[in-house]
Amino acid sequence: MIILGLNAFHADSSAALIRDGQLVAAAEEERFCRTKHWAGFPRMAVEYCLHEAGVDLGAVDHIAINQNNRSNLSAKFAYALSGRAGIGLITERLWQRKARAKIPQLLTQAFATDTRAQFHNIEHHLAHLASAFYVSPFQDSAVVSVDGFGDFASSAWGLGRNSGIDIAKQVYFPHSLGIFYQALTQFLGFPHYGDEYKVMGLAPYGTPKFLPQMRKMVRLEANGTFSLDLRYFKHHRERISYQWDNGAPVFGELFTPELIDLLGAPRKPTDSLDQRHRDVANSVQAMYEEAFFHLLDAVRALGGDENIALAGGCAMNSVANGKIRRKTQFRRVYVQAAAGDAGGSIGAALVVWHKLGGKRSFFMNHAYWGPQFTESETDEVIASHTSELKSCGCRIEKLQEEAELCRRTAEYIAAGKVIGWFQGRMEWGPRALGNRSILADPRRPDMKELLNAKIKRRESFRPFAPSILEEAVSDWFEESDTVPFMMKVYQFRDAKRALVPAVVHVDGSGRLQTVSKSTNARYHRLITSFSHLTGVPLVLNTSFNENEPIVCRPQEALDCFLRTNMDVLVIGDVMLIRDH
Repeated sequence: MIILGLNAFHADSSAALIRDGQLVAAAEEERFCRTKHWAGFPRMAVEYCLHEAGVDLGAVDHIAINQNNRSNLSAKFAYALSGRAGIGLITERLWQRKARAKIPQLLTQAFATDTRAQFHNIEHHLAHLASAFYVSPFQDSAVVSVDGFGDFASSAWGLGRNSGIDIAKQVYFPHSLGIFYQALTQFLGFPHYGDEYKVMGLAPYGTPKFLPQMRKMVRLEANGTFSLDLRYFKHHRERISYQWDNGAPVFGELFTPELIDLLGAPRKPTDSLDQRHRDVANSVQAMYEEAFFHLLDAVRALGGDENIALAGGCAMNSVANGKIRRKTQFRRVYVQAAAGDAGGSIGAALVVWHKLGGKRSFFMNHAYWGPQFTESETDEVIASHTSELKSCGCRIEKLQEEAELCRRTAEYIAAGKVIGWFQGRMEWGPRALGNRSILADPRRPDMKELLNAKIKRRESFRPFAPSILEEAVSDWFEESDTVPFMMKVYQFRDAKRALVPAVVHVDGSGRLQTVSKSTNARYHRLITSFSHLTGVPLVLNTSFNENEPIVCRPQEALDCFLRTNMDVLVIGDVMLIRDH
């Protein structure tokens, strides 16, 4: 049985394909169209998934879409009868329904064939919950989804039992922790979709000075729920789009003049950051964690094991995730590689698989579900740029032995060089995890500034992450846990912090990725080589891009290398070495 899952006309549009309950391929549309957080119909992602599976559209049995406009009807009617729903909100909902209805037609047009597949509309948060639980290592666990909005709800939680998910509670529009965090992200001068991680990165530089004001905006209520004081937000009375017909997601301003009265003047994107902004960021994160752990305590009271699987855009809050074992009674925490809306394509497909009687047989222990390229394809790209490479002082070397490739790369990293590392299948989700990465020496105090100047050209406060050998975690971090998808932040051990200043946050923490030999043998071998040279079993890892989606194809990797001051590009078995 072949099931195609889609996240369409929503941020981070994506496609995923499962065959007999096993994931075959998954990718976000942004990687192909080269527009961050692309929202629309994921044609190229579908094309890739079909190609990877070796089938055409006619072979697909079922197509699952991670939205169902008929869900939560009673909550929608109740809100409409309250008189708070303006004409803009109503027309937005009608547009969403129309966009979803044209998906079969778009598939037929894109692939010049009719599909025999049965279509399934899966409620947004059920798809989120499924995307976490059904790919987790747990047979039984609590399941939680927290985000902005989807199908009129912002949160859902309950229990997963083998092949079933029982939703115990939901929080409905207009109350949302995602909207709270997004509105304050805008207030701090970060206007783009997905900028919340900047607030999370800025927070350690401040104190929770504004937490009393945050508690006026977010009220904690019984049974783990919460509500917003709507005086401070606009989304419930003005049209705020959550569906887009192609292009990057764009939001209007979500906060009101009352919020400005409460916190002071908002920061413009061009303004410098001062201590007030840092304190607001810290207070936003503190309020989110207060509400999140309040919710998790209620989920734990439902019973079940000490396992929890998380999804939704707020599950990308790695700082909060890293505190779950210390702040709650949960002991095992799973967050899959694409916890946000992109992951809904996998979740929707797996809901259908289990509804049709399928059994659980898949565990996502790695994120390498995207395209890979043959040696001849890579060689052809490099050959087409030979003269350009030589004119900028680049040497081209092809190494036959993996051990030599990893040893040489480790030596360059230890020498302070910035390395583009392009290998194997592209990562699924927003994190570069050792196949589309830029690597550097974590021991250098100046490496953050150097990377920002050479490659990333981003805010100086934003931290870089460590990729660490799985077997070395307990020696370097206060928590002993596997974190394959960089979805948790843990504290470095005190004695280790001074050894790797480039990847230690100002509060002594790090957003780690644990690297296993069984899931990425070449990356593991590279870090092992660096450890043999330096005694440090981790490298600095950041995404292979420059203010764009993470590179997908060899051509994009080469383009990024040529237009930046990267020192070495390792693409497959080929090293491109820039002699400055």
